[in-house]
Amino acid sequence: MDPFPLLYLGCLGALIGAVELARAGLPPDEPAPPPPQRVERVAVAVPPKPDGARVPEGDGPGAWTEARCRALDGELRDVCYHQLARARAPTDLRGALLACDALTEPLLGAECRSDVAELHAPTDRDAALALCPTIPQKKWRDQCVFGVALALSTLDSPAAFRLCDGAGQWRDFCRHDVNGEIAQVNDALAMAHCAAEEGDLLTRKTCWHGIGKYVARVDVDRAFRLCAQVPPGPDNLYRENCYHGLGWGAAETAGRDFVSRCPEAGPAAPSCRLGVAYNLQRFDKAGALELCEAVGRDDLTAQCRQFVTEGRVRR
Repeated sequence: MDPFPLLYLGCLGALIGAVELARAGLPPDEPAPPPPQRVERVAVAVPPKPDGARVPEGDGPGAWTEARCRALDGELRDVCYHQLARARAPTDLRGALLACDALTEPLLGAECRSDVAELHAPTDRDAALALCPTIPQKKWRDQCVFGVALALSTLDSPAAFRLCDGAGQWRDFCRHDVNGEIAQVNDALAMAHCAAEEGDLLTRKTCWHGIGKYVARVDVDRAFRLCAQVPPGPDNLYRENCYHGLGWGAAETAGRDFVSRCPEAGPAAPSCRLGVAYNLQRFDKAGALELCEAVGRDDLTAQCRQFVTEGRVRR
C-alpha cells in the first residue's frame, strides 16, 4: 500500500490544528493600525504563516517527484506539487515555480511562491525578493517579504531587519521574529534595533518581546541578563514585554515548571508567569488556567483567564 495517503492524512490533521490556532489571534487581510495599548493586551507571537501551515517533509525530498504528483488527484496532487516546489527551491528556482504553477488553488499557489522565495533567499536574495511583487494576494505578498527577511536574519542581520519595513501587514511580526533570531547570535545589534524607538508603542514594545522570547529559547540565563538591561519604557512596558517573551520562550522547553524561575524577573515576575501561561494555553488549557491564578497581578490574572478561554484578549 502506498504510504503517501496516510502521510497526507496525518499532515492534514496537523494543518487543521495549526490553522485554528493561527486564526485565533491573527489580524484580517487589511488590518487597521492598532492603537497604543499595554503589552499584556497584545498577543505578539504569531506563527510564521498568516494562514495555513507548512506540511512536514514526510519521507524526504526524494519522495516528491513530478511523476508522483501527476499520478495524484485533488488535494493530494496540490500537496505533492507544493512539497516538490519546496524541495527544488534552494537550488532550482525555475523548477520550483513551475511546480507552484501546477497547483489548482490560487491561494495555495500564492503560498507556494512565498515559500519558494523564503527558501531561495540564502542562494539569491535579489531573485527571491523579485518574486514577492508577483504574488497577487496581499497577505502572501507581505508574507513573502517576511519570509525572505527571516531567511536572512543571521546571514545579513542589518539588511534582514530593514526588509521588515516592506512586510506590510506583517511588519511588526516580522520585526519581532527577525530581531529575535538576530538576538540569538548578536544581542547587541538586536538591542540597538529596539533602542532606536521606531514606530508606535505597539511596534516598540513588540521589539523587546522578541528578544526575550527568542534568546530564552537557547539561553535562559542570557535572556534574564538582557531583559534586566531593557529600558523600562512607558509604564515599564518595554521591560515587561521582554520578560513576558522570556517566560513564553523558556516554557516551550521547560513547560509550566519554569514559573519557579520567574521571581528572577523582580517586579516583572507577573509578566513572566503570564508568558508561561500563554505558551501552555496552546496544549493544556486547564493547566494554563491554574497558572492564571498564580500570575500575581489582578489585571494580568483577568487577562490571562480571557486569553486561555477565548484564545485572544478583547480590547
